[in-house]
Amino acid sequence: MPRQDEPAGYGPDRTIRLRGNVLVLTEDPGLVAAQLEGDSVLTPAQLLRRPLRNSISTDEIIPGWCCYWYDEKLGDYAYLGLRDRRFGEGAVRAFAPQIIVSGETKGSGSSREHAVYAEKYSGVEIVFARSFERIYQQNCRNVGIVTCDDFDVLAALLAGEELPLEAFTRSANDLERAIIDLGGLFGFNRGHDGGARSAIRSVFAGGRPLNIVEKIISSRLSPRNPLPAGASVRVGESYFVRSDVRFSHEYVTPMAAGMFAQQFGEEATLADPDSCYFFQDHLSLAEQVLTRRPRGPELIERVHGLGRRQQEFAALGGGHFIGPSDTGGSRAICHNYIVEHVARPGDVIIGTDSHTCTAGAVGALAFGVGATDIANAWYNREILVKVPAVIKINLLGQLRQGVCAKDLMLALLRHPMIEGSQTLGRVLLFAGPGSATMNMDERATLCNMAVEAGGMTALFEPDEVTHAYLAERPRTSREATAVAPASDEDATYGVVVDIGLADVEPMVALPGDPRNAVPLASVHDEVKVDKVYGGSCTGGKAYDMDMYASVFELARSRGMAVPEGVQAYIQVGSETVMKYAVERGYITLFEDVGVQVLPPSCGACINAGPGVSESPAEVTVSAQNRNFPGRSGPGQVYLASPYVVAATAISGRLTSVETMLGTEAGR
Repeated sequence: MPRQDEPAGYGPDRTIRLRGNVLVLTEDPGLVAAQLEGDSVLTPAQLLRRPLRNSISTDEIIPGWCCYWYDEKLGDYAYLGLRDRRFGEGAVRAFAPQIIVSGETKGSGSSREHAVYAEKYSGVEIVFARSFERIYQQNCRNVGIVTCDDFDVLAALLAGEELPLEAFTRSANDLERAIIDLGGLFGFNRGHDGGARSAIRSVFAGGRPLNIVEKIISSRLSPRNPLPAGASVRVGESYFVRSDVRFSHEYVTPMAAGMFAQQFGEEATLADPDSCYFFQDHLSLAEQVLTRRPRGPELIERVHGLGRRQQEFAALGGGHFIGPSDTGGSRAICHNYIVEHVARPGDVIIGTDSHTCTAGAVGALAFGVGATDIANAWYNREILVKVPAVIKINLLGQLRQGVCAKDLMLALLRHPMIEGSQTLGRVLLFAGPGSATMNMDERATLCNMAVEAGGMTALFEPDEVTHAYLAERPRTSREATAVAPASDEDATYGVVVDIGLADVEPMVALPGDPRNAVPLASVHDEVKVDKVYGGSCTGGKAYDMDMYASVFELARSRGMAVPEGVQAYIQVGSETVMKYAVERGYITLFEDVGVQVLPPSCGACINAGPGVSESPAEVTVSAQNRNFPGRSGPGQVYLASPYVVAATAISGRLTSVETMLGTEAGR
């Protein structure tokens, strides 16, 4: 269990000087290995003049299988997932870097707090990067790791200067700075006793028209920072907000449960347990692939232990346990279940998964958090929210036939107003008349991948589509109190982007990063595939099944099937989706064309189920949401829409539906 005892010397008067090693993560893997081996002929200052590695994902900081541990062993696994790695287990910990440095968007991808603990247990105290992903930076702050994007401060440290803590926290707001001063979120809780040491004055703006995000935050402010009469929340300021729904999965629950007991006592109970959900969805098919891996029996036992610990904690706390299905796999992937059964317009929903933003499809403010945040929220329902700037995306017109939300999202990832670090910590708000053409599943795809754009989350303004969906959803006691907020007509936005839906074409993300998105038509090289995977929270919804089926029905009618040597999988996201697919004959259809159907689970997307790659030479085309190095095995992963995934399965190479049919006609 991670320890979060307050380190000695923390406080606003703390000073920092360089007294240990500096690890500079350059693009050249040889230079990284040389530093760790003590063979570097370049000083840190000289290394900083070399190209720094950008977009280091949490999958690279710590691979998924390493998250089966949640104690100091994590330090041995630091950076084992780094692309082109030339060092072994324990190398970073042996080097014991006080400071670690990289380029843009450090910490992209998963919300796993295991990543920052891997760094912390390796000796890291300060992380420098040109920019940070929101969840990673908040996780660092929560556990007492200082983050800084000011490389002049780094230069001063390297020159031997001793600097005040405030030199590292100039870009933080008052509440963020107080948490940093007190060594993390739990240190802040211990120090926030009304004394001068921890007094915080919340800063608000004057009354003004508000967008939907600002309205939701305003409506959920904690009594610790109440909204004064005639005031409004201010963009860039942080406030404690009361959450409506909290959920976690078996990857994270045991770590957070340990923190919960350590910080609040063995007798502590969940606040409002009826709004807490515990999902056993990430590793429910892991055993099928772990048996073929080194240390397989040990890893399988770790997986079983995580599941047992989660189920025990859920039972003791009284939360909802959404566990294994009687027919294999899980009852549902957490994100699918939350949209299908739980989320309401205006809710604040937090989950220990970066794709919690999926619930924005119904107009909820939903976002991922780490283990410390969820443990704290189990106790008091509160979560620290930095009021984000909002990027309003006006959808105009309608998508062409054969083009879907996945293509739109991949196109947005390369849009000049959204690409790079322009969306970090911001919210994507989908609006405009084209929204009415998007069903709930397509909206879920767009919201799901907001984190791939670096955003805090995404959501749709609730409309007739929203209300029609909720009316058909199974009724719960929460449904009667749902109130759909709406942006004021004169609300302000950070950026407004107009997107003509008819201009969107089939897209594909090249291996390594979802932001490597290009038009499918621009890929002229023949990309032969070994595996095709249609599933995950992004590609396992009911409408995704419709899209797969539309292509496979064309194939079956022409006598086409998955060619020999290609393994194709379709994985449903929930029992509800499985029932939908069975009723429409899709399962028989998929099997007729040579596709294996899998029960609900995160599975291959998290490198823990059928469909994962087994060697670096393997090529996969997938409908999942991210393709970071090592994310789904050692192979190369292309991301595409359900249409393209299905066509590729039949063709045996990356292709469009039209090309698939045309190729067959020419045979």
